[in-house]
Amino acid sequence: MLSQKARYALRAMIELARESGQVTAGELAVRADAPRKFLEAILLALARKGLVTSRRGKFGGYLLGRAAETISFAEVIRLVDGPLALAPCVSRTAFRRCEDCRDLATCSLREALLRARDATAQVLEGYSLADAVSGSGAELLGEAER
Repeated sequence: MLSQKARYALRAMIELARESGQVTAGELAVRADAPRKFLEAILLALARKGLVTSRRGKFGGYLLGRAAETISFAEVIRLVDGPLALAPCVSRTAFRRCEDCRDLATCSLREALLRARDATAQVLEGYSLADAVSGSGAELLGEAER
């Protein structure tokens, strides 16, 4: 399940993608409907990975670190929440054997979890901040919910 932290991060990133200039943390908090201090911690983590840049001072604020077309929902979610996979044994970025697994090759759960991971990754990696701003791809997300 998507954490509230990831929701705030995505909302803030979409708001930054809508703007041509910088946006203050206070304004982003209002637009993302997020607690300001919590959002500032999220933005700091996003800045460390280059997804946003920040400028300090009276005329400071936040900007996207890269073009909105190049930042996928999957990238933001992975940064905030970790792997997209439902279980560690099917994760591409944080693979490890499940504690109660006797044999990966004969696990009766793994095939379904692999398919779920692949489908989730395909949608989220293919949907960028620019898509969210323009509304394109909304039909794709609607189909994924069915």
